[in-house]
Amino acid sequence: MSNPPLSLRDLDQLGLERIKGIGPKTLVALEAFEVRSVLDLLETYPRRYVDRTNMAMIADLVEGVPALVVVTVESTSAFTTRNNKKMVKVAVSDGTKRLNITFFNQGWREKQLYKGLEVAVFGKPELFNGALQMTNPLVDPVGNATGRIVPIYPQSEKSRISSSDLATWIEDALNKCAPRGFADTVPQELVDKHGFIGRGEAMRAIHLPDSIEAHQNARRRLAFDEVLRVQLMLVGKKAQWERESAGFSHETSGHLIDGFLKALPFPLTGAQTRTIAEIYKDLASGTPMHRLLQGDVGSGKTLVAVATMLAAVQGGHQAAIMAPTEVLADQHALGIRALLASLTVSDESNLFGDRTLRIELLTNKVTGEQRRNILAGIADGSVDIAIGTHALIQDSVNFKSLGAVVVDEQHRFGVEQRSRLR
Repeated sequence: MSNPPLSLRDLDQLGLERIKGIGPKTLVALEAFEVRSVLDLLETYPRRYVDRTNMAMIADLVEGVPALVVVTVESTSAFTTRNNKKMVKVAVSDGTKRLNITFFNQGWREKQLYKGLEVAVFGKPELFNGALQMTNPLVDPVGNATGRIVPIYPQSEKSRISSSDLATWIEDALNKCAPRGFADTVPQELVDKHGFIGRGEAMRAIHLPDSIEAHQNARRRLAFDEVLRVQLMLVGKKAQWERESAGFSHETSGHLIDGFLKALPFPLTGAQTRTIAEIYKDLASGTPMHRLLQGDVGSGKTLVAVATMLAAVQGGHQAAIMAPTEVLADQHALGIRALLASLTVSDESNLFGDRTLRIELLTNKVTGEQRRNILAGIADGSVDIAIGTHALIQDSVNFKSLGAVVVDEQHRFGVEQRSRLR
């Protein structure tokens, strides 16, 4: 019975000592790269590629036109300028002509670019003393690579790990994995639908592409896999959070919501009605809800958000809306106060049995006694809806019973920031 294809977990459990050329000292050096397993090694992707078919010859270089040349180092010398800065001059040739390369403040180039080394150089030729030269170009040693497309990996002068080293180890890892192949967990119908190549083919082509097109296809497939992996992880965390977190079972019908809808000078759109109904179904379930509300500017997202918050307030809880800027928070406060000006909530401490809905704005501009009063109202529950910026997630803000949270432009807040407002 043959062994099954290698999964990501299998690759993560394979030690680097299995790779030819990696010994104890190299293992320590790779640790600095955070490369600790065969999976880490295979996911160390090239930062760029040298296409040998798209190279220029030194003799054909044009002043001011960026170009890629593959050359051999003839000599290297280092100098210190009058300003006490390190300057390294390198003479290179490709058999058609000689080219001078100058590096400023890159003294380590003296050791890196030794005589006889073949390197790929990309830069803008400029005229100096009647001859073309390049200043501080991109330089990548291509080592013994003979393919048409040469991968260039991140390098570490400190760890003495070169692009050529990584290319050699990765190719050995790919060859050793080839008999079993790589497990592909994406359904074939999805692969066919989007025109993806197989995972095994992508893993090899990202490191050893036969063409730029092959590299692009590999990158597209591996990018999809990474996004899918992240999304599945987030879905799992969301499901776990919903299982382990206690939520409120909100009452989604009553005088507060009815009064709000009747007071609107226009009917809700079909999309608004449908979205509110979906949200109310979640709110009534007692399971914590996470929803992303999308729509163009002016499409009525604020009305949906207000209807959501009112469901919490109607049940005796509080609601909050957090905006990324004070200007946006101010706008929300003005708009929401105008929408809800006629609404009241039950209040047994009041002689009339109700009071005006209390909406407060909390930003860093609110200070002194006004801020203390708002914080006290949030803590004792007399503030029904709090509108604010990052000020809402400061340690001094303690809601008595927060039942609904709206985060405007949520992409401008960090995950931890959003999670603190619960």
